[in-house]
Amino acid sequence: MLFYCFEIVAVEERLPGSVGDGGAPRFQMKPDTAVLDDDNRPMEPGTGITGRLARTGHIPLGYHKDPAKTAATFPTDAQGRRWAVPGDAARLEADGTITVFGRGSNCINTGGEKVFPEEVEAKLKSHPDVQDAFVVGRPDERFGQRVAAVIAPRPGATPSLDDIRAHLRDHLAGYKLPKEAVFVEAMSYTGPGKPDYKWAKAQFDNTP
Repeated sequence: MLFYCFEIVAVEERLPGSVGDGGAPRFQMKPDTAVLDDDNRPMEPGTGITGRLARTGHIPLGYHKDPAKTAATFPTDAQGRRWAVPGDAARLEADGTITVFGRGSNCINTGGEKVFPEEVEAKLKSHPDVQDAFVVGRPDERFGQRVAAVIAPRPGATPSLDDIRAHLRDHLAGYKLPKEAVFVEAMSYTGPGKPDYKWAKAQFDNTP
């Protein structure tokens, strides 16, 4: 059997979308798209749980001579359906739309709970005093990792972490709230315009 050797185009690019709360894009549900849980089961609308965006139907067979990557990117569910899972974190809303938070490769595991940085970042940027924000995982003796944020306030604003956490409590579960933060004048992005998470983690090197 031949395998196709090319990267998957992100599923969300094929769906008509709009911007939802906090700047995260929201898309209409299509018959061949779903949000999968950790067991590759399509999730029900309105659970509030973030899973992985997936597409079924006409999808590639896999990666040439790379069965491990093929298995991870093209899983099969209990009904025998194959899915293409490019790695985007997403949530299926109660109205059937899908909110996409971006790549989940930087997922933070805190006390056994998964936190997708893009989801927290979107809510951070909904705060009126926050211009931009990156979220990273920091080592934690008790929980393995803790959620931390690098925040660029809007010009003239001086938000505190307590103020920001109070705002986030209306939008996120408690374990997703940043436990610490560093405030900076400007953020760093890589050449392609992606958040520089390595730079973000380095901002905590000189903090207690």
